[in-house]
Amino acid sequence: MSNVSQADFEYFNGAITKHETESSVLISSSRYLNHGPLRALIAQEFLRKNGADMPNTAFIPEVAQILHQLEDVPAIEQMIQEEAERLPEFRAWLDRRLLSDFKAEEVKDSKPGTLGAVIYDFIANSGYNMDYFFQGMQVRSDYEYYLKERTLTHDIEHMVTGFETNFCGEIALLEANFRGFCNYFKPELAAVFMRVPTYLKSKSIMKAGLHYPKALVEMHKAMDIGAAQGNSWKKPLTLLPWRDMVDWKIEDIREEYGITGAPPSGYWDWTNAIAEDPRPSHGIHAMAAE
Repeated sequence: MSNVSQADFEYFNGAITKHETESSVLISSSRYLNHGPLRALIAQEFLRKNGADMPNTAFIPEVAQILHQLEDVPAIEQMIQEEAERLPEFRAWLDRRLLSDFKAEEVKDSKPGTLGAVIYDFIANSGYNMDYFFQGMQVRSDYEYYLKERTLTHDIEHMVTGFETNFCGEIALLEANFRGFCNYFKPELAAVFMRVPTYLKSKSIMKAGLHYPKALVEMHKAMDIGAAQGNSWKKPLTLLPWRDMVDWKIEDIREEYGITGAPPSGYWDWTNAIAEDPRPSHGIHAMAAE
């Protein structure tokens, strides 16, 4: 058995300063660490297996809700306004507040190969709901608009990037968005916008590293592919005027906005099976969106 030596502890922990407190509960300088239910969920979701008794998406709403509750919303709104001053196209996107809440009836007659046709096929045949988060939200602020439109465009991003709704497709799309957002926005706002995706990416890496070694290898390959594409985006895909492009060919959208290196359809379909415990069918519950 390999043991960590006392010298190891001293090397890594030697500079730790111990603090005394009169608090009756655990307390730290991190509001996240101070949140008991969040600590429990993070521990569980980082360490558990993706068993057949629950979907891989389990407890994402609980974690996301806590993270949102811990945000300083006035500070976020201020950062959004500052970025809107710096980025006129971001300002225009916010002012327009166009929601990509497509319904099947709107796009059912779209020509083959167009965005509208792909959206219709997804709505009619995938079994997924494009309006999967913040359902029923009434948009009253720029930040709420971002949250809602970010949800509505997630599956459209799957369609145009080639990163499909399977384990490695989700990982690649997460990584592409990290690059797209961090290249476009200042770090402070990019970190806010990537808060839940950071959780999703982190828990996926940890669970794969502990339980699913083949998935660990493939997900890092997917991250490389996602990073390369995200670095070529002209801006985060959430900011694209999707309703204006329903009649565009997918290849034209890719060319216009720097969406490069899209894998062929089905490229990562097999990766669900290596990222979870055996179950009767795979692909029903891919990893959840950001």
